[in-house]
Amino acid sequence: MNAFRPGYLPSLLVLLLVPTLVGLGFWQLARAEEKRQLLAVQQVQQLAAPISLGELEGHPDPAYTRVQLFGQFDAQHSLLLDNRTRGGQAGVEILQPFYDQNSGLWLLLNRGWLPWRDRRVTPSFTTPQTPLSLTAWVYVSLGDTLQLQQAPPEKGWPRLITRVEPQALWQQLGRAGLSHELRLYPGPASFQVDWPIVAMSPDKHLGYAVQWFALAVTLLGLFIYLGLHNARETRHEPSHRPA
Repeated sequence: MNAFRPGYLPSLLVLLLVPTLVGLGFWQLARAEEKRQLLAVQQVQQLAAPISLGELEGHPDPAYTRVQLFGQFDAQHSLLLDNRTRGGQAGVEILQPFYDQNSGLWLLLNRGWLPWRDRRVTPSFTTPQTPLSLTAWVYVSLGDTLQLQQAPPEKGWPRLITRVEPQALWQQLGRAGLSHELRLYPGPASFQVDWPIVAMSPDKHLGYAVQWFALAVTLLGLFIYLGLHNARETRHEPSHRPA
C-alpha cells in the first residue's frame, strides 16, 4: 500500500510554488549582495579626493565619484523633480544646469529637496548669481523609476518632471552636456541633500529572502504532512468485500 498520498492538486501546487518561492529567495539574496557592493563602492568614493569635470569624462565607472566644480547656475531653466518625500512630507528636488568654467562643460546639478505644501503654488527658491566653487557626486540610477502614468512634457520654466533625463534637456537647449546627474554636497547652493544611497538596505533584502525560504519550507512541510495523513486515512478505511 502506498505510504504517501498527497493528491494530484496539492502535488501540482507544490511543484509550481516551491521553485518559485525558492527562486524569489535567491533573487533577494542577489539583490542584497548587489546593494552591499554599491555601498562599498560609495564609501570608497567618499574617501577619495574630488576630480575635475574634465577627468570625469574618461572615467570608466563614474558612479558616486566626487567632482570639484567652479562655475555658475543657469537660473532660467530649472527642473522640479516631483514625487520626492522626506519624513512623510511631499516635495520636489531642484535641478539646474551648471556651467563649469574650468572644463567648459554643462552639467545638470541637483541642489536637493524642498517641501511643496501647496501644489497650486510653484515652490519658491533662489539661485546664486555669482560663480561658485562646489563639490558634487555623480548619481547613476539603478534603473527606471516605476511610473503609473507618464506626465505630458511641460513647456514653461521652472518645469515639473517625474524623471531626470539630462540628454533630453541638452538636446532641447542646444548644448553639449554630461549625461549623468550630479548631486550637491551640503554647501552655499544646496537645499536638503540627505539622499539615501539605496532605497532598500541589504538587511531588508536578506529579511525578505528568509521569508521566501520560510514559505517554501512551510509549504513543503504541509505537503509532506498531507501526503502522510491521507495515506494513513486510506489504510484505516474499512474494506468492503462481498460475503
